[in-house]
Amino acid sequence: MKPYSLLIFDWDGTLMDSAAHITQCMRNAIAVVGAERRSDTEIRHIIGLGLDEAIQHLYPEQPLSQIRDIADEYRQEFLVRTKHGSELFSGARETLHTLAAQGYTLAVATGKSRRGLDKVLDETGLRELFPITRCADETRSKPHPQMLEEILTDCDTAKHDALMIGDSIYDLQMAQAIGMASLAVSYGVHDLNQLRQHHPLGHVDDVTHIPGWLATQTTKQG
Repeated sequence: MKPYSLLIFDWDGTLMDSAAHITQCMRNAIAVVGAERRSDTEIRHIIGLGLDEAIQHLYPEQPLSQIRDIADEYRQEFLVRTKHGSELFSGARETLHTLAAQGYTLAVATGKSRRGLDKVLDETGLRELFPITRCADETRSKPHPQMLEEILTDCDTAKHDALMIGDSIYDLQMAQAIGMASLAVSYGVHDLNQLRQHHPLGHVDDVTHIPGWLATQTTKQG
């Protein structure tokens, strides 16, 4: 017996090693608009939120017009100007295929835009593995649980049969808000001490460890 039927993955920092790319694109967008600089640490902390929400966290006192200007420039940086983006974490592709072969349904809940997620799904050739995906520009941004609620509805799955897997506090807060179990990954944008504050069932230090962790949950439940 599998411990869950549905595994919901965050994308950036969980499956794709994209923090450096996102940070650089945001730095460039900020420079083009002429806004006050933000440190790489500050930018990394907001990875996982929807784009508008992320920029509002960086510039809480700025008018909406400047937030939109930075967001527009970021989209240009990420989708148009940058020809070479990010790579999947080593072993991520094989891990996803293993989980699919084991009978898990796989889904994505991401702070990326629909256009951004479609781009990386096509570039990586992983689209067929994820029948259901949700993005921040088509529902509410993390940590609000709406995207999880919609995924559960689309998959006709109860929350106790699903597991949220992510590298940010926003992923775990989203799961907490709906009462869904979560698994933290320690190799992404937020450190393990931050993640543990939101009570994941456990953590893995490498994406390839996820099937093994799931096997331990099967043993415990058995």
